[in-house]
Amino acid sequence: MPRLRKYDGALYRRKDTPFWWIRYRDRSGVRRAESSFTKDWQEAQTILRERLHARDNNVLDVIRKGEKLSLEQWADFFLENYSKPPVRAEKTHQVNLRVAKHLKSAFASRKLVDITADDIELYLRDRLRKTVRIKTALGYREKGVLKPTTVHQELRVLRRMLNVAVRKKLLHANPCWGVEFPVAVRGLFRPHYVTWSEQRRIESHGPAHLRNIVQIITETGLRVYKELTPMKKDQVDLVNATVWIPDSKTPNGIAEIPLTPLATDAFKSQMMISGDGPFLFPSAKNPSGHHKNLKTAWRKTLKRAGVPYFRIYDLRSTYATRLSAGGVADEWVTQLLRQGDAKVFKKYSQMKLQMKREALEKMNRLANEMPLDSGTGLVQ
Repeated sequence: MPRLRKYDGALYRRKDTPFWWIRYRDRSGVRRAESSFTKDWQEAQTILRERLHARDNNVLDVIRKGEKLSLEQWADFFLENYSKPPVRAEKTHQVNLRVAKHLKSAFASRKLVDITADDIELYLRDRLRKTVRIKTALGYREKGVLKPTTVHQELRVLRRMLNVAVRKKLLHANPCWGVEFPVAVRGLFRPHYVTWSEQRRIESHGPAHLRNIVQIITETGLRVYKELTPMKKDQVDLVNATVWIPDSKTPNGIAEIPLTPLATDAFKSQMMISGDGPFLFPSAKNPSGHHKNLKTAWRKTLKRAGVPYFRIYDLRSTYATRLSAGGVADEWVTQLLRQGDAKVFKKYSQMKLQMKREALEKMNRLANEMPLDSGTGLVQ
């Protein structure tokens, strides 16, 4: 047991440097000395207090390790332990790999603790000026500049990467919290609520399999590419009106889902056109596989229907909104969405605002001045 001292930390000067040095004892009683790398006494005092606080919380070694860790080293650790399946989907991991390549190139061997909000904003501005480069057999071909949504996605990946570092006590705070994205990205990740009339127009102008997909997602909330398109026929139980999801984005997504009459009819319709293969949505190019991309068919269908483009994933958001608008409690909507965190429902509940606006349009401002049925006059 180390002997208690009245003063277990101090600041002092050294002749060979203009910076303040700090001296303190760790939990084992060993005296440590290190530079604060600042000429300001107040800042050095703050660093000393942080060291003592970390020592008392038994995280001093972790914090000292974080100060020596470079962004490149942390990015590799993050990709290996927090990005791959089953922690995250394979598609998400591929995005993280692409973003990490740009981050490593920009920040090189910069220490994790040395990266500031200003550094990140400069990185984002530089990325917004870059052009898209596509590798072909004849070399690289340049297209237009990067879209703001692409650069914003890189910011989101970096923010999550540093959030994990904060939870691991390698950083005191995430510098992304002080970053203001330099470009206004309108409508980013804001789900679109599909009205019933829009849905009917989309169904009438789309191919049969896409019409069934629209009906199934808006009635069950299934994820498009992770749960619905790779679905096999033996997962569907039309007798009991249920469908089994053996693999999903999250552990909560693995479940047996009840079907509404509309969803049951859509599954029956798809069974009739799916052929003899095992998949419910077989690929036209590969009979032994399934549909993996609906973007082209989806975009063309919306164009024919005269509906502005929105993501097909927003059909899942529409499912959640219709449940909520029908009076289903938010806790039950979260369970029907098969989400592990109720906070995720917030992005779906934002769409209630549009439905409230639709209700306000029905407001009758002459309600107290309507003529009587007898036509004798106005109600005063």
